Amino acid sequence: MISTFDLFKIGIGPSSSHTVGPMKAALAFCHSLTSRNLLPRVNCVQVRLFGSLAWTGNGHGTEKAVILGLSGYSPETIDPDIPELVISTVRQTKSLNFDGSKWIDFDVDRDFIFDRETSPSRHPNTLAFMAFDSAANLIHEERWCSIGGGFVVREADIDKPRMSSASSIPFPFKSGKDLLEMGLASNRVIADMVYANELALRSADIVDSQLDRIVDVMMACIDRGMMTGGVLPGGLGVPRRAPKLHEKLCAGTGANDKAPHEILDWVGLYAIAVNEENAAGGRVVTAPTNGAAGIVPATLRYFRDHCRGADARQMRTFLLTASAIGALFKMNASISGAEVGCQGEVGVACSMAAAGLAAVLGGSNAQIENAAEIGMEHHLGMTCDPIGGLVQVPCIERNAFGAIKAISAASLALQGDGSHVVSLDKVIATMRETGRDMQTKYKETSLGGLAANLAEC
Repeated sequence: MISTFDLFKIGIGPSSSHTVGPMKAALAFCHSLTSRNLLPRVNCVQVRLFGSLAWTGNGHGTEKAVILGLSGYSPETIDPDIPELVISTVRQTKSLNFDGSKWIDFDVDRDFIFDRETSPSRHPNTLAFMAFDSAANLIHEERWCSIGGGFVVREADIDKPRMSSASSIPFPFKSGKDLLEMGLASNRVIADMVYANELALRSADIVDSQLDRIVDVMMACIDRGMMTGGVLPGGLGVPRRAPKLHEKLCAGTGANDKAPHEILDWVGLYAIAVNEENAAGGRVVTAPTNGAAGIVPATLRYFRDHCRGADARQMRTFLLTASAIGALFKMNASISGAEVGCQGEVGVACSMAAAGLAAVLGGSNAQIENAAEIGMEHHLGMTCDPIGGLVQVPCIERNAFGAIKAISAASLALQGDGSHVVSLDKVIATMRETGRDMQTKYKETSLGGLAANLAEC
């Protein structure tokens, strides 16, 4: 089972697979050394990035994330104001407080390697950690893969099936077809089935409080993004647009002559606010990734502020439904831009948001599945070509349009009875195949598409 809280994780920007995942892998490496009683022997550590991590890790903040993980910090709990101080200390002193308990030698220019020559054999987001003693002997080595959405797995385990807990899970769905059939058999909506699965793992109080916490962080991220100006880091000189957009929309609130599309401007603002926060390294929720973190919150905010008064139960229903769809993509395809392109990030987020919105607007399970299918179908083939390896252009605007598409997909599905030609399962399979056939340069390497053509303009 993939839990709702596997897909919606609180962390920091700018990338779930290039920042959150590598930080978690680095922290796991620390814990491995400690559990093996090797920490007293560690004198220095070397880190090597491969594949997409090597090509775009600099722009995605992978170097900083790994240093923070090696320093004992977790993406779920780190204060966003801490990273710069930690990184500057490491660079100035050429040493690192390993796991927060022992200072070791660490020269970033020497010990952090972007290997763009060696092709990783198991996954495009691969990183290796090596620990040495004072005599330069290798005492421990681990290779990890960051497989999207902040999920990490040891390279040796990447093709091994996950341990199944299906016996304790009341609704062990593996496909959209399963969801629909289980819903009919139990007379339950998708959110109720997912909630029942969560209750097999933790108490209702914990499930509800964690869902409410995710909503709170999402809404706070929108609010923060709408109020924070300046220029995004990274060297592209991209200005933060959300504050000015917010000011203009607020100024026109009392006007009699409103543009018919104004509500879509608000939706775009919400998504842009989140993704500018993400690009600046702020606190966001993977939904299901950082690069697509604005779509679900923007659609949820649209429901809360522009549809009708939403209570906590409806907000939870939205997230639970969305997570069911995200889990299907995670199980049967991918949510990693380095594996399948941006269709696996923005496309999946749109599908999740469309399903969540259809659910809280009263849709049946069939209509919810239809909304999710529409959301992905019209993102098939979307490449991941971040300019400069930064999650800024075209990523931020893609989130705005992804949220708008989600609303359209939910609306279109609710106009029908849930019957449609292409099933969600067929679309997921098509997305997986399309990603497999996509040229590598269009999968988060910044070697093709907009990333390559900008320099020629």
